[in-house]
Amino acid sequence: MKFGLVLVEEAVGALAAHSVRAGGTVVKKGSLVSEEVAARLKQAGIEAIIAARFEPGDMGEDEAAWQLARALAGENIVVEAPFTGRSNLHAGTAGVLLVDVDAINGLNAVDEAMTAATLPAYKPVVAGEMVGTVKIIPYAIPGSLLRQGISRAGSRALRIAPYTRRAVSVVSTVLPGLKPSIVDKTLAVLAKRLEPTGAGIAQDRRVPHETAALARELEAQASGAAQLIVVFGASAIADRRDVIPAAIEMAGGRVEHFGMPVDPGNLLLVGSVGSKPVIGAPGCARSPKENGFDWILHRFLADVPVTRADIMALGVGGLLMEIVSRPQPREGGESEGEE
Repeated sequence: MKFGLVLVEEAVGALAAHSVRAGGTVVKKGSLVSEEVAARLKQAGIEAIIAARFEPGDMGEDEAAWQLARALAGENIVVEAPFTGRSNLHAGTAGVLLVDVDAINGLNAVDEAMTAATLPAYKPVVAGEMVGTVKIIPYAIPGSLLRQGISRAGSRALRIAPYTRRAVSVVSTVLPGLKPSIVDKTLAVLAKRLEPTGAGIAQDRRVPHETAALARELEAQASGAAQLIVVFGASAIADRRDVIPAAIEMAGGRVEHFGMPVDPGNLLLVGSVGSKPVIGAPGCARSPKENGFDWILHRFLADVPVTRADIMALGVGGLLMEIVSRPQPREGGESEGEE
């Protein structure tokens, strides 16, 4: 594409790179300069304008954006019609956004003329939410460059994993002195968290904060209809040998990982009993404010695998807003039960 200052009479057939206003004549940015428009500009005293002219093999910004966006769009992604070199991508359903980070980075590294931006990977989204955008910077790019960009981007770099787990079983352990109202409020907060996902609390069980009692309940839930088990401990998990991880193993399950580099949310546990995933919720999960529990909960509800490596990669960006309800905020020291 040729771009630069040209005499008005030489701009015929090119695109006006910027809006031009002269007397009663207005030429909008990106519009085609016709012979009539050029004559009117000349009459108004305009000798030259900045214009863009396509060369053989060039592809216009809208078509290039459209092709690139369609290459990026995977399952449950809707591509919006392009305008001014931009094509937006939207979630076709509620779920968790999956992003091939290497593909997006590879595309953006090809040439400054092509850009793609997305929401953070694994972000929970609702149907219709914009999850990405493609922008072609100049008015046109060589077709060969577009093909290179599509090659680097691969295919289906953006996908939505829809929420598929609907039935959540909640097991709360209790100790003398723990008010039932605290457990009730915790369940209400969790129910609110689940609303956007279409999931709900199918079972509410309360057992003593003892390994054997909790193990029996976990075995029962593992053979039930629940698709995900969440355990709220009366006391925060302090060690892999504590009540909740010990109960998971006694029930024949497995502790996949304990602890996460997200604060609030450090004391989260991920495991399984039978075929059912189990989340040992950190104390901060009793708060409605975003914390590490949200990140893991949404992945499980969308049936997105959560590995030890996945959890340990959450540190950058894992320092979240302080939860005011913490008995002892992080700046004054850590508090049992709120991590």
